[in-house]
Amino acid sequence: MVGLPARGKSLIAGKAMRYLAWVGIPAKVFNVGTYRRQGTPQPTATFFDPHNTEGERMRRAAAEAALSDMLNWFKAGKGVVAILDATNSTKSRRRWIYETCRDADIETLFVESICDDEDLIMNNILEVKTTSPDYKGQDPEVAAMDFRNRIRNYEKVYETIDDNEKHFTYVKLINVGSTVIINQIKDYLSSRLVYYIQNLHIKPRSIWLSRHGESEYNLTGKIGGDSNISARGEAYARALPGLLRKSGVPPNAKVVIWTSTLKRTIQTARHLAGETGYEKLEWKALDELDSGVCDGLTYEEIAERYPDDFAARDEDKYNYRYRGGESYRDVVIRLEPIIMELERSENVIIVTHQAVLRCIYAYFLNIPQEQSPWMEVPLHTLIKLTPRAYGTEEQRFKADIPAVSTWRAKGTSAKHQEFPTQVKH
Repeated sequence: MVGLPARGKSLIAGKAMRYLAWVGIPAKVFNVGTYRRQGTPQPTATFFDPHNTEGERMRRAAAEAALSDMLNWFKAGKGVVAILDATNSTKSRRRWIYETCRDADIETLFVESICDDEDLIMNNILEVKTTSPDYKGQDPEVAAMDFRNRIRNYEKVYETIDDNEKHFTYVKLINVGSTVIINQIKDYLSSRLVYYIQNLHIKPRSIWLSRHGESEYNLTGKIGGDSNISARGEAYARALPGLLRKSGVPPNAKVVIWTSTLKRTIQTARHLAGETGYEKLEWKALDELDSGVCDGLTYEEIAERYPDDFAARDEDKYNYRYRGGESYRDVVIRLEPIIMELERSENVIIVTHQAVLRCIYAYFLNIPQEQSPWMEVPLHTLIKLTPRAYGTEEQRFKADIPAVSTWRAKGTSAKHQEFPTQVKH
């Protein structure tokens, strides 16, 4: 990473790591600030003054420790992509990184984030002063002033990547990707990563996730299909606009509603679109995991008819592919364009299905692949995700409307758990 503070570098670094892990490429962020905090946990802006020789020595030591750990991580064969998250704001620092990596036979890609949009910079300063460990427990106004002074100290020595470094592989993101400059990208992984990075923005926003309302298939324990929602599912559909308001949609915010092409999600979102006037889009890529020959069966029926398959799915649920259907890995592949569009977008509410939501949720919360298919994603619950520089903030809003539980823990009975107060529908 390259750039001044408050330009979204840590946000981009964290997102890139989560994206790579999500598509099955082991990656790790080495944040130089984390190493520096081991010796200087909460420095003031004067620590970053270029004339502060002791500060400069300690910052250099932190960068050397991070780079050394990164090289050892590669040598141990633990991953494919390491992300060195720091300002790396001078030509000499970048040359040192490039030469050290070249000598270790590691390809380098510099990602520079440039921003002169004052509103965005102020938003990022607000973000850092409230979430960075550097300012934990400090008065927010004092923290903001100190962080502003830290940026000024970096500005004194900052050198943008220019023609003198055109032998480097780099991408420059100018004002949140409104302009993107790409140089010397030669391999598939770099080009894939650059395509992802150029879709990112650092504007504040939230993403809301909801399963469809309880369906008729949910009531009987059947999987797949294209059934209607139940009476309780309809009650949730009517409650969803109020639940969204309760979650704290910013005034005058533009929100887009995404659903799958299946009836139960379209029925669940119709009151949401009607009451709010938000634009609504249907995505085939958001359809539920295809259960192939098991479509329309209960887990009990699958266990009886296909006992070997049922056991194989329990053993490796992420990679198990239904006969004539899909695996969770297949769903992740078809969701990749959705993730790209989601990263380009601002506020989005997605009404979709259990397996699909598990995959999207795992992307934002960095859940390991083998764990994601076992996560509980309850019906009649709205999940609000807010991407931050140091991770994704999560809030859950549960509607007071009962529903069956469709969650089954690994190794448990396939018997359908009926809700005690079953309603006629």
